[in-house]
Amino acid sequence: MIKKQNLPSKICIICERPFTWRKKWEKVWNEVKYCSGKCKKAKVRKIENN
Repeated sequence: MIKKQNLPSKICIICERPFTWRKKWEKVWNEVKYCSGKCKKAKVRKIENN
C-alpha cells in the first residue's frame, strides 16, 4: 500500500494547482490532465470563447 504522502501528483493545466493520484485514475493516470470536472468544463468554455 502506498502512503498518502508518497502518491504521485500533477499540475492541472487549467487552474495550475497540484493534485494527487486517485484510485479511480489508476488505469488512466498518464492521460489525466485536469484536477476536477469543473476544470475539464472550463477547458471547453475556453475553446468556445476563442
